[in-house]
Amino acid sequence: MSYYFAIVGTKDNPLFEHEFGTSKQGGDGVARFREEARHMNQFIVHSSLDIVEEVQWGNGQMYLKVIDRFYNNYVSCFLTGGNIKFLLLHAPTTPKAIRSFFVDVYEIWVKTLMNPFYHIDMEVRSPVFRSRVVAAGRKYL
Repeated sequence: MSYYFAIVGTKDNPLFEHEFGTSKQGGDGVARFREEARHMNQFIVHSSLDIVEEVQWGNGQMYLKVIDRFYNNYVSCFLTGGNIKFLLLHAPTTPKAIRSFFVDVYEIWVKTLMNPFYHIDMEVRSPVFRSRVVAAGRKYL
């Protein structure tokens, strides 16, 4: 099973993107998106932003669960207090694992925001941040 994770800023600009595969059930952690469908991942995730904007003010929750579907792919969303959106494109999996993944990434995100050299809506290029996101993906997905 493959996952596409994106962090989208307040101006709907991509701040971070990463593709990874499952490490559960003997997986090697490598994304297995078909080459002809790989370019669609970013499109699917960003097309769900309209739905996020409709839903985000309704329930007051940070974790919005599955907000959109595209064939057999689902988009789950987690909102931060600063209106940064964590979006995960995935096949059907357990919502508890996805929520745990988002909570771990949120903790990593808060630590990144506390860096005095990072500004809101700036792309995250830190290899430490990327490795910690990958570790959270290995742990929960």
